[in-house]
Amino acid sequence: MLYELVQFSDVFGPLNVFRYITFRTGGAIMTALLFVFLFGPAMIDTLRVKQGKGQPIREDGPQSHLSKRGTPTMGGLMILAGLLFSALLWANWSSPYVWIVLGVTMAYGAIGFYDDYLKVTKQTASGFGGKARLGLEFLVAGIAAWFIMGLGQPGFADALTLPFFKTVIIPLGYMFILLGILVIAGAGNAVNLTDGLDGLAIVPVMIAAATFGLIAYMVGHVGIARYLQIHYVAGVGELAVICGALIGAGLGFLWFNAPPAMIFMGDTGSLALGGALGAIAVATKHEIVLAIVGGLFVLETLSVVIQVVSFKLTGKRVFRMAPLHHHFEQKGWKEPTVVVRFWIISVVLALVGLSTLKLR
Repeated sequence: MLYELVQFSDVFGPLNVFRYITFRTGGAIMTALLFVFLFGPAMIDTLRVKQGKGQPIREDGPQSHLSKRGTPTMGGLMILAGLLFSALLWANWSSPYVWIVLGVTMAYGAIGFYDDYLKVTKQTASGFGGKARLGLEFLVAGIAAWFIMGLGQPGFADALTLPFFKTVIIPLGYMFILLGILVIAGAGNAVNLTDGLDGLAIVPVMIAAATFGLIAYMVGHVGIARYLQIHYVAGVGELAVICGALIGAGLGFLWFNAPPAMIFMGDTGSLALGGALGAIAVATKHEIVLAIVGGLFVLETLSVVIQVVSFKLTGKRVFRMAPLHHHFEQKGWKEPTVVVRFWIISVVLALVGLSTLKLR
């Protein structure tokens, strides 16, 4: 919206500043942050009244979590509200990538909201049916991947790029849509599995968003892309503004989600934010880099898969409890210790992911 002020820069020169993605990204961060700060408390009070008993706590989980009973969930609503308001205010509406990513984010948020709603109203840890939920996630991701494939250059739009290589790409054809489904739906569910401790998921999400905001800006800038010898994708730089809005909304949410949490993110937020990161990775042609930057989410997911497979095949568990963060809790680590150490891992992985831009 504010980008349109550029057309009046001939009359008032300072308006030309809205042309720059870096300026609008900074504006998006601050706007989303202030939005959540201002409206967050009212949202929390409303959700607390509406939900009554709050999010159900797993009886078989760490005993320390039982004290969290009554804490409202669906905190993702405040993140999504701040993200959407800020993104629409600062992003260039003419960019189709903006609408694709926002569409995935809000659609996944709606799926997560329904899941949270069922859990709260039925007071059970089981929400939306697994097959139906995955079916909707795959459908949304497939549509997004199809649109992204249609926006790129022929011969490149449907290809997979490899980090550490300058010119190597793997043509996938319509298999690219399956890749998009895997990345977007996989990222959504991976973040969802990670969201189990106060502040655990939102900070790694913000770290990944900051990383991909930088990647989107460089991939969408023809000069920088040529210098770094990375594949240029026209128009994708606008996604840096979306990443900025995500970071700002995430920071605002963290204020209320810091231990002891006043509100939980819920599937409403975790599924939506993971889906957003996945869609941005597909749009910027850095799908594999997302697996590096979001390596913490990958580890959490793998821990669940390994636990389930091991128990079904051998009757034994590899971890004391899955996902991985609960394993360390059961080993005696305090919750803040697990959270901060996982944040550190996320920072290291983000730096490794960024290094792929130059090491080619």
